Amino acid sequence: MGRLVLALCLAAAGLASVPSAARADDPVPVVVDQRFTTSDGVELQTTLTSSGPVAAKPTVVEFSPYGDNSQTLAVTPDYNYLLVQIRGTGDSDGGFDALGPQSQRDVVEVLQWACSQPFSDGRLALNGFSASAIVLYNSWHHELPCVKAAIMRSGTHELYRDLLVPGGILNLAPGAGVLAMIGAPALLQGADRLQRDPASSLDVLGGLFASGTGVLAHPSLDAWWAERGWRGDANDIPVLMLDGFYDVESRGAFQAFQALRADGAHLVMEGGHDGTPAGTDGGVGEAHAWLDHYVRGVDNGIEDTPEVSLLLAKGDRAAYLAGEHVRYDATDWPVPGTTWTELALATGKRLATAPDATRSTASYLTVPTLPTMSDVPTWSLLEAGGAKALTGALPLLGRTDAVAIDHLTGLTYTTAALSDDVALAGPVALDVPLATSTPGSGIWAILSDVAPDGSSHPLTVGRLSTSYPDLVPGRSLTDGGGAVVQPYGDYSAADRPRAGEMRRYQVELWPVGNVFRAGHRLRIQLVGTSLFSPLSLPALHTIRVGGADGARLRVPVLPGSDLASALR
Repeated sequence: MGRLVLALCLAAAGLASVPSAARADDPVPVVVDQRFTTSDGVELQTTLTSSGPVAAKPTVVEFSPYGDNSQTLAVTPDYNYLLVQIRGTGDSDGGFDALGPQSQRDVVEVLQWACSQPFSDGRLALNGFSASAIVLYNSWHHELPCVKAAIMRSGTHELYRDLLVPGGILNLAPGAGVLAMIGAPALLQGADRLQRDPASSLDVLGGLFASGTGVLAHPSLDAWWAERGWRGDANDIPVLMLDGFYDVESRGAFQAFQALRADGAHLVMEGGHDGTPAGTDGGVGEAHAWLDHYVRGVDNGIEDTPEVSLLLAKGDRAAYLAGEHVRYDATDWPVPGTTWTELALATGKRLATAPDATRSTASYLTVPTLPTMSDVPTWSLLEAGGAKALTGALPLLGRTDAVAIDHLTGLTYTTAALSDDVALAGPVALDVPLATSTPGSGIWAILSDVAPDGSSHPLTVGRLSTSYPDLVPGRSLTDGGGAVVQPYGDYSAADRPRAGEMRRYQVELWPVGNVFRAGHRLRIQLVGTSLFSPLSLPALHTIRVGGADGARLRVPVLPGSDLASALR
């Protein structure tokens, strides 16, 4: 029963969906459990899996908080696989520190130990998916001994802004879900811990509680969060990043690729928590080739494949998963030659290439919204864990047709129908002058693809607390004219507006990857925050449209597409 519950937890995290690399004639795996003692005396549970008798081979190491059997990449018999249960999780002792300094130090110490063990030939590789990738990204400022290559699927570059508090707005569902999925294996393996060392249970429970309260106790991006995010590159390790545009942690993959590109990183956007699109293997083939080349020295040409490979949707996530997608390869991210087209929010519910000549205002009430409509990254995670039955039975719940009632609970702006296909891929920015009646309220923006039949499908979302109007100097991405196209918000300290004070906000929407087909339209909606975020008092938001300083949306147009021409 315990293993069944754990399997359900892993499926909800997307961890049980990795195809097997085993062959029919492979020898029966040998599994060896061993406890490793850290420098501060904490014992970590490790499990080595080897095909046939244990012998010195290249070894793939994964640091997981999800307990036994949580390996997320099947490898061939050419490799051993070492699963390490992170401190304070599963059957490892100590207190979980939300993938902070203690867990990062453990990564270094375990790698030093594993490199010299009889099962290792001195060549290690890293694998991580979601939390097991996050702890590795967080540890990259340490020198990671003996590591020749890494596979990272999903995972955050900065835990605060990529997942748990994007835009300064607490994202409850992923945080609560992760703690539940970490706590469940710890509970299921608790019997072993009680027999071995009953007192260690207090540390485990205390660590999980402290991690949960730590997120709540640090609403701004302070030193606590800085220890749980990217702090530099002390290595020269080629990393393959795998993810999908609809993934709950998609921003992290793009930012990590930019940070590690000089080390030979590749980025393949082919699915993560958001599911594996039909007609693909989710990047597993690339992962095996990556390990074979960089760890075993196999001349398979993987290093010569495109640095960036994007699987773009065609307007609808369900159709994307069913196989309706197109691949676009590039040498870098953002794609070289990308141009950001500026669209003005205009009267008459229009999203236009030119602003209104005169200024005006529009207002809406920030009533909480259904996450199936307004939070596609988080909802994609839950759908992968079984919630798809809800939107499968009621497809309207996954569309944005009715997410906003104009000038009451939301504002909707839509372009004219496109005369040609237009491919968008890259970060999206909403530049909006806005006043709120309730300081601390949230700005929530949804970018959708509107089909000719009127159905509106969410592609990506942006969110920003009105307490954080500023940007970190020099960190935002700008286009050739100096306009901000990927805001890098300053969340270090809240700066609440006065009620009714009009301030300019730069809202970052997670990168979009979509081909808007001829006859389709682009739509931006301003609505109340998703129910996956904390409930708050409704606010009346008033935005300025028209004139030289009215609200603007900047969208990334790939080379070969011309949005402005398609809207003429």
